[in-house]
Amino acid sequence: MEYIYAALLLHNAGKDVTEENVTAVLNAAGVAVQDARVKALVAALEDVNIEEAISKAAVAPVAAAPAAAAPAAAAAPAAEEEPEEESKKEEEEESGMAGLGALFG
Repeated sequence: MEYIYAALLLHNAGKDVTEENVTAVLNAAGVAVQDARVKALVAALEDVNIEEAISKAAVAPVAAAPAAAAPAAAAAPAAEEEPEEESKKEEEEESGMAGLGALFG
């Protein structure tokens, strides 16, 4: 998680997310740096628009809390009535957000 935070900190500061910069931030924070993890992070973020990813993550639905389970269960019959095509589109969007969530923790 520290590696992601380092990348976000660099992005917020307007610096390039490079192996050297991520390593410097982690060292400054007192984290034992693993070069392979730094390389993997930088490679994974190479083609990612971080600003766009943050804005999408900010509006992504949060996992249902136990208190919200009852309303979700009541909404289940309505979900069954959706046309199959709409359901597939939603599943594709959700799986894309799950992949994005894995990137950020």
